[in-house]
Amino acid sequence: MNQNNMILSGDSKLDEQINNWRQWDGNPQTQNEISKAVENKEWDALKSRLCIRINFGTAGLRAEMRAGFDSMNDLVVVQTAQGLCEYLKNQYPDKSTWSGRGIVIGYDARHNSKRFAELSAAVFLCGKFRVYLFKQFAATPIVPYTIKKLNCLAGVQVTASHNPKQDNGYKVYWSNGAQIISPHDTGIQESILNNLKPMEDYWSVNEQALWSKPLLSNPYDKVVPAYFEALKEEIPSSFIQANDECPLKFAYTPMHGVGYPYVEEAFKQINLKNVCLVPVSEQVEPDPEFPTTPMPNPEEGKQSLDLAIKTATEENCQIILANDPDADRLAVAEISDNNKYKLFSGNELGALLGWWSKQIYNMKEPHGDISNCVMIASTVSSKILKSMAAVEGFIFHETLTGFKWMGNKAIEEELAGKKVLFAFEEAIGFMVSTNVVDKDGVSAAAHVATMARYLRCEKSMTLQDKLRDIYETYGYHTSICSYCICRDQVLIRKIFQRLRTFDNGKENTYPKSILNGEFEIEHVRDLTTGYDSSTADKRATLPVSSSSQMITFTFKNGLVVTLRTSGTEPKMKYYAEMCGKPEDQCWDVLTATLNRMVEAIVNEFYEPEKNQLQRKSAD
Repeated sequence: MNQNNMILSGDSKLDEQINNWRQWDGNPQTQNEISKAVENKEWDALKSRLCIRINFGTAGLRAEMRAGFDSMNDLVVVQTAQGLCEYLKNQYPDKSTWSGRGIVIGYDARHNSKRFAELSAAVFLCGKFRVYLFKQFAATPIVPYTIKKLNCLAGVQVTASHNPKQDNGYKVYWSNGAQIISPHDTGIQESILNNLKPMEDYWSVNEQALWSKPLLSNPYDKVVPAYFEALKEEIPSSFIQANDECPLKFAYTPMHGVGYPYVEEAFKQINLKNVCLVPVSEQVEPDPEFPTTPMPNPEEGKQSLDLAIKTATEENCQIILANDPDADRLAVAEISDNNKYKLFSGNELGALLGWWSKQIYNMKEPHGDISNCVMIASTVSSKILKSMAAVEGFIFHETLTGFKWMGNKAIEEELAGKKVLFAFEEAIGFMVSTNVVDKDGVSAAAHVATMARYLRCEKSMTLQDKLRDIYETYGYHTSICSYCICRDQVLIRKIFQRLRTFDNGKENTYPKSILNGEFEIEHVRDLTTGYDSSTADKRATLPVSSSSQMITFTFKNGLVVTLRTSGTEPKMKYYAEMCGKPEDQCWDVLTATLNRMVEAIVNEFYEPEKNQLQRKSAD
């Protein structure tokens, strides 16, 4: 890597960053990308790429793949791996743990995922770490499972989950198998900034030379069979035995991702025959171009599930299962006799799998203590588990949004002697048991398939029948979770600041009602500032983060809505729910009220037309 002459852009900081890039980057393609921009004097573009750095947060990294310190590329991955490596050395100063416990690294099927994983492995090998690097595509849940199974110090999964094809990411797990939270996120970010210059010429290490290192090995045979054994242990043996007679067929799509071989093996292990699983042929092979689904997010509904619906209809399948490309999330739809389909929301699946988790616990532990059991949901997810807990007697906990919080809460509860049965978030993320303390779309698929077989064959019920039964028992819960797209961070801050200074700019004054006073707001909780009108000291009890926007409004009629920004996408999200009591049988009235209120909340609080926000397209 040759140092070029100093560039004269007129900006000393930019000149320094251009020369840093030219000195440090060992990838000819991204070197050329920056050089061309310099030749063309694209100074504004270079400032945004080189003078703004991608931030390492609790979601790790996620960005477009291109040259620049604000993006995903070889150099940024090397810098991140160096920072993580040095941070782990500081946290675990005993050198024998580096080569003893080591780190696990996995990757999905996206462009450059394997390369980023191998560069990371090279960094950790140079740091004297044992490295468990998968040689084949890894479903994301396998990485946190490996940490626990092999007692690793940390884990990395190279993935951008369900993002568009031009993106990639870098997800980090701690030694407890959960995603990192504070203070590790800020500690790793600081360590990255202190280790920006590549310590070695990692680009010169080819795959053959890498695999000749004695501290490098492929953990697949040690952990993947054990993962499936652990999955089988969570399902009553009588249910696994009965799966052999399953009359249902499941259309399955991995969305051009890595899920199919894992779900196929899961079905085999829980005794569901090959004919039960019908892959969507156009999407079953990993393909980083995502040719049939530019938005490979099963949460988006019909626009991403068209081919799965077509396959299910043609093959007479009763259920559709869809993983996102890294197989940590699961969407489910049920086909009725007239070929119409019901796509379950994440909240509806949370209700079904919450009931199922208690059901299989009772089967396996007939004399178990339900009062010692725990279920967890994020604060923007349905309160259905809370309603179940009030009737059934188990413990319910609510956390901040994201499995980084739920996973760490599950570990905390286990250390306190509790039995954690289930956790979920509305964004179709499910954790059945704590084999993996993160969302797991592979195990969730196995549980949904077994649950559907059990209900159909032993109770003569569909999944929709069971959902109605749950609502009749615990109260009807109806929700709307959607978003508006906004790529202007300044505008986003302005929109939320207006809501928290609603009374002529006065601090901590929020809207008091919607629809000209028809529906009054009772409480407001702002987890950006820490304000909570419902507490005696007006301070929120959940953790506060000033770096993200999140306000919850509780209305006097029981509707709760949370407005928040996404940490990985340009979305301003909203999550609203009406919770009825078991005696409230006018479900249509509750749903109509919810729809009317949400429309008003979005129009009055986000002001999409005035702010030129793009609403989510209807299915």
